[in-house]
Amino acid sequence: MQSARDFVAALEERNRQALERLEQLSSAGEAPESLSVERLLRVALKNELEASEVAAIWLASTDELEVKLALARQCGDEARHYRLISERLSQMGVDASRLDPREGGYSPLFNYLTSLGTTVERVAAGQFTREGIALVRNQCFIDFCESRGDEKTAALYRDVIQPDELHHRDLGRQLLERYATTDESRQAAEAAARRTLELAEEIQETARLKAGISRAPGC
Repeated sequence: MQSARDFVAALEERNRQALERLEQLSSAGEAPESLSVERLLRVALKNELEASEVAAIWLASTDELEVKLALARQCGDEARHYRLISERLSQMGVDASRLDPREGGYSPLFNYLTSLGTTVERVAAGQFTREGIALVRNQCFIDFCESRGDEKTAALYRDVIQPDELHHRDLGRQLLERYATTDESRQAAEAAARRTLELAEEIQETARLKAGISRAPGC
């Protein structure tokens, strides 16, 4: 049987190809003048809240101690990102305390992630794949902020948020190598990663076509 490390490397390569497409879609075309950093930060609040809540839900129903601790770290990181983004919005003149990212309901990706019941599915979909998506989307957002002359927001993402997401993604790789050890678990991991990428692309395209939103950050 293929080693766990080789399996994860192959899955990472498949993810990379999908992420390249997602990056192209996120940054395609000229961003309209009506698309502001402030508007995208409002989207970011929803992403961070959902990421924190998913980690909290999984934390309560995960048996493996090392995975529990990884989820606890992630839950705290995403909540901290939410606070930092709220503070940045306040600096921009927005009363972030009056914003409720839950308006409009939870995303299809949130609903899918919270439906996953096994540790290997959760690690593959959440830390390994969703955080990989976040790294790509956040870089697109950083580039957008710099193009609009907003170095403060770009620095927040580049120097604070991105290192956290990279840590989550790399930890997800390590955990996947530990738990994706059978054919059944690897099939489940592949399916979870694939569906996460599909939903991320569907959500992104819906936002672009219906609301004119592109270059939005991840979580």
